[in-house]
Amino acid sequence: MIDLHTHSTASDGTYSPAELVHLAVQEGLSALALTDHDTVEGLFEAQAEAQGLGLAFVPGVEISVRFEGPGHCHVLGYFVDPESEGLRETLALLQQARSERNLRMVEKLQALGIEITLEELKERAGGGEIGRPHFAALLVEKGVVRKVEEAFERYLKKGAPAYVPKARLTEEEAFSAIRAAGGLPVLAHPWHLHLSPEALARYVARLKDLGLAGIEAYYTDHTPEFTSLCLELARRFDLVATGGSDFHGHNKPDIKLGRGFGNLRVPEECYRRLRERWESRGGA
Repeated sequence: MIDLHTHSTASDGTYSPAELVHLAVQEGLSALALTDHDTVEGLFEAQAEAQGLGLAFVPGVEISVRFEGPGHCHVLGYFVDPESEGLRETLALLQQARSERNLRMVEKLQALGIEITLEELKERAGGGEIGRPHFAALLVEKGVVRKVEEAFERYLKKGAPAYVPKARLTEEEAFSAIRAAGGLPVLAHPWHLHLSPEALARYVARLKDLGLAGIEAYYTDHTPEFTSLCLELARRFDLVATGGSDFHGHNKPDIKLGRGFGNLRVPEECYRRLRERWESRGGA
């Protein structure tokens, strides 16, 4: 098994990068990608920890992009150089926007009569990027809601009273930053775009023209039928089919590393083909 979509405490996961690597080995994974939101800070620790453990490690990142549609769009960057100045500058802008967004969400919750502070969120994040899962976990801890899902439904989801839109790059900006770091851009969890098969094909075609290298076909929320559709799109547009669980640790307790909700199986071939595509484009 492999898992090419995971998060650590560097963003909104609950396992440190090193702990995540050891969990992957414990679970019998042969390849792991760390794809934290808008940051590459966890890659150094994870990469160092993976050496000598028999685990193929893929340095990655996940970036939100603007999407004029019913859902939301994220792009995964694989085999990125975490020391790339261009990528780090782009991510620094997103991190600044994230900090401003978090402050506005705190203010909205306070205006609703909920006692919550930015300092509490920073403590919960443990030095990583603060995200909505940290807000949700803190609301549960304070007894404002009973479950994380309730926190999103009542306060944090799009359209809810405390929601603030996230800063996003254009597709071109995201792809450029990933390629400048030597990486491959891959469309994450296309199910979350909420597009018809025909509209999805048109969108993938447009991204292909911009340099898209892959599509996440195997994913926790994908049905077998949707996975088949993504595999067909991969064949049609000469894209690498990838896959991952979107593991966040205890922030998404139902999702298991490498297994998603329990029945996810990402073929090892996905890693091999992804690496071959990267090497064919000049990767080390």
